[in-house]
Amino acid sequence: MTEVNPARRQTIPVGIWVLGFVSMLMDISSEMIHALLPIYMVTVLGTSALTVGVIEGIAEATASITKIFSGALSDWLGKRKVLAALGYSLAALTKPIFPLAPSVGWLIAARFIDRIGKGIRGAPRDALVADLAPPQLRGAAFGLRQSLDTLGAFIGPLIAIAVMWASVNDFRTVFWIAVVPAFLSAGLIIVAVKEPERPKDLRRVRMPLHRDEIGRLGATYWWVVVIAAIFTLARFSEAFLVLRAQSLGLPVMLIPVVMVIMSLVYALSAYPVGILADRMNKITLLMLGLVLLAGADIVLSLAQGMAGLAMGVVLWGLHMGFTQGLLAALVADTAPPELRGTAFGMFNLVTGIALLLASILAGALWDGVGPQGTFLAGAGFALLTLAGLVVVRRRLSGEGRAHV
Repeated sequence: MTEVNPARRQTIPVGIWVLGFVSMLMDISSEMIHALLPIYMVTVLGTSALTVGVIEGIAEATASITKIFSGALSDWLGKRKVLAALGYSLAALTKPIFPLAPSVGWLIAARFIDRIGKGIRGAPRDALVADLAPPQLRGAAFGLRQSLDTLGAFIGPLIAIAVMWASVNDFRTVFWIAVVPAFLSAGLIIVAVKEPERPKDLRRVRMPLHRDEIGRLGATYWWVVVIAAIFTLARFSEAFLVLRAQSLGLPVMLIPVVMVIMSLVYALSAYPVGILADRMNKITLLMLGLVLLAGADIVLSLAQGMAGLAMGVVLWGLHMGFTQGLLAALVADTAPPELRGTAFGMFNLVTGIALLLASILAGALWDGVGPQGTFLAGAGFALLTLAGLVVVRRRLSGEGRAHV
């Protein structure tokens, strides 16, 4: 057993490692901003928690809607890298808007454009990972990319904490420093990522979004999408973890610690879970992820102090590690190779709409009944999803491919 992991790690293509570091640098930049943005909007600009929820939901939904078109375009072109590089470059160009924004309107615009960049890059990048990864290492490949991506989400808030301390809570200084890793990320994908040659016998896709092509995705793929959508309704934006920390009295300077802890646990768990997913039933692992999400919500709803907050955030990070890379691997397993961009785009469109609904509902519950009601509702959705997965697991186990 001890000799397996190094061998597996060596067989993961270099391009996947590079894409992981590209994601890591962009996440350092994004999370430096995201870790403080909800508090900045509420305390400095005077917005409500519902407004935060709406902005976050619209931002992520915008990214998801864009992914369907960029993913389909990558299938039509037969090229992934150019669109991924364009998306990272656009996101980098929007980062200076955050420190310069004089009002909520500017922040909404910056978040909107930044998420368009994310949408352009997301589906082609994930399809590129699937194209690069050997089928027997797909879980490990997506887990590795997710771990490196999330390592950036761990490092970013740490830098934010240090700069907030050194600058005496100057939000804009943090936002300016976040510009640097974003531009490094865009440069790295342009220079260092090489796209594999398209197999000559792979079918050319003329109209990826035509109903005949959508039909080629198959029933098993659509079951994965349905599961992911219901799963997304059971969770909401991590912005509400930040707001929960504030409601429990954590000082503003230390609030990014919440994202640091969550991201560290997520980063440490995603790659091992990805390796495990190549060896066992993926739906079983998803079910475990739902149990972890329900536990996180319950703990956060009942938390009275920092110990409860920390436990809930750790469980939240574990649930992310057990689910996000795994869902991407399931999409890659069940979609035809020539339609992977479209498949990832459709998957992200549906889950993005679900995240919009979940974030708006969470914001409304927060303003109406408080943090406890928000997190208890999340736990209820998670347990309902778990019950549904018990039934769906039989169907997917019978129809799926590659250890679905």
